Amino acid sequence: MSSESDCLFCKIVAGAIPSTGVFEDELVVAFRDIVPVAPTHVLIVPRRHIVDASTIERGDQPELIAMFLAAKVIARNEGIDENGYRLAFNVGDDAGNSVAHLHLHLLGGRFLAWPPG
Repeated sequence: MSSESDCLFCKIVAGAIPSTGVFEDELVVAFRDIVPVAPTHVLIVPRRHIVDASTIERGDQPELIAMFLAAKVIARNEGIDENGYRLAFNVGDDAGNSVAHLHLHLLGGRFLAWPPG
């Protein structure tokens, strides 16, 4: 598990590591995934370090709401809001979570089969 000082996404939020940003406000930053699994694959992260969805608490509500509102704006800006998109949080190794900083995947731009795989 990473700490804030060695967290990849904290470094992206701080501007220490470049990313392809698509949205930001006072609570969240969103950028394109470097290994996309769909034509639109954006990661939405809170500026404040939260480990993952299993560690959220009541006090994290502002960041969580901001993440979902950002997803709505990004989907519209990407032109995928009408045909649909997927939002996903991965928790733990078995889910493929490789960065211990809460992040919401926004996926779209093609038909996304369900169940995935």
